Amino acid sequence: MDVEIEEISAHDDSVKVKDNKEAMTGDNPDTVVGSTSGSTDSGNNNSSNSDISYHEDQNDGDDGLDDCDDISNYDDDDEDYMYYDDEDDECDYLSMQAQLDNVDLPAGVEATVSWLNEPAPSSKVSSQASSSSHLAGAQTLNPTLPEHASSSFAQVPASSNSLVSGGSNSCGKEEVTEDELMKKYQSFKHFDVVEDFSDHHYSNLGVKGQQPPKAWSKKVQDEWKILENDLPDTIYVRVYEARMDLLRAVIIGPQGTPYHDGLFVFDVLFPQNYPDVPPMVYYYSGGLRLNPNLYDCGKVCLSLLNTWTGKGNERWMPNSSTMLQVLVSIQALILNSKPFFNEPGYEASYAGLEGQRRSNSYNEDAFVLSLKTMTYTLRRPPKHFEDLVIGHFRCHAVDILSACKAYIEGAPVGSVVKGIVQDLSATAEKSSSTFRESVSRMKNGLISLFTKNGAIDCDRFRA
Repeated sequence: MDVEIEEISAHDDSVKVKDNKEAMTGDNPDTVVGSTSGSTDSGNNNSSNSDISYHEDQNDGDDGLDDCDDISNYDDDDEDYMYYDDEDDECDYLSMQAQLDNVDLPAGVEATVSWLNEPAPSSKVSSQASSSSHLAGAQTLNPTLPEHASSSFAQVPASSNSLVSGGSNSCGKEEVTEDELMKKYQSFKHFDVVEDFSDHHYSNLGVKGQQPPKAWSKKVQDEWKILENDLPDTIYVRVYEARMDLLRAVIIGPQGTPYHDGLFVFDVLFPQNYPDVPPMVYYYSGGLRLNPNLYDCGKVCLSLLNTWTGKGNERWMPNSSTMLQVLVSIQALILNSKPFFNEPGYEASYAGLEGQRRSNSYNEDAFVLSLKTMTYTLRRPPKHFEDLVIGHFRCHAVDILSACKAYIEGAPVGSVVKGIVQDLSATAEKSSSTFRESVSRMKNGLISLFTKNGAIDCDRFRA
């Protein structure tokens, strides 16, 4: 269904969103609602009690960690994140990439980070089950007693090790051809029902052996039907046959923003008292704070999730709010073109040229962190989305590298859409030299990674 999201604002401003779908609400199916500044504790376990803040001299927003220390659902102590610090940007990216070409790790990341280590071979679970046959029949939950929930992706083989043109690997397993890989990507469903939920962040939450109420099951099935029929082209969802309370979504970053062409992964839990309370949402940050509303501990700050203040239908409304609305609001309100102004009060405090300067600087930092997110997502794709990740970065590698080239040459972040600078006059406002140097260092490593993934025509972007 072709729809358009318009007039979206987190601070009473209009934010144009160029996706071809829109969120649905109970009263008006054409409206995305919610606001995105800071956070407040409103009974949702995603939340914390402290506002976030952006400091101009911090590249990855470490200030969000303290806000999440009290949140049992976010595993700050887990070693499944990929951390970066200021020293990473001082490294010679190309030299490091050359040293690690035979080790499947992103540049600058130590092998001691557990979920980046090469896993032992294991059988894969197909994500291509037919969803239509399960919508009416998946009535049983198999949750376990609450434990410390895992926040790492499944340790599936890295994509760079999977892309060969036919034949057999060293274990004697037949590997797919290039054409088969692209066919899987092109036929990848926006919505599907899958089986294995073992790596889901919320897999250990719930009450063991308890059957869900019929009203709850019907509501979740209604959510499935909405998602199956109305997901935008840039959002993908997998739900679980044996655990109706779990959901995983991958959102493509919108064009015209510092998040363009990126893939952002979220795990969702429908609580037992859903929809009286909103769903719980966890963001796979990789330890990176690339947005004021996406904490590096995984918290998502959005009024629709009751993790920030809001008025009327900006907050969760049990009789009308939907999971589709949550996903599209994340894409439109959080992953927007000027995330700096998601901070409470910043729009008023930093008006005019000073606000624009700070916003541009934040966009530059966000784009660098988005590139790093692309790196670890491609090396360790989330379970059931492997075909999407491989195909997406094959098809969009040139667009991403074209944007890097344009930004290095001075184009402001977000001005490049599908590899083309949209406003040539925008290049008059040059990006910062620090940003251009950071992107230059990362570019050649990205070229190597994209080429290993099967993308073509990437070497022409080498410096």
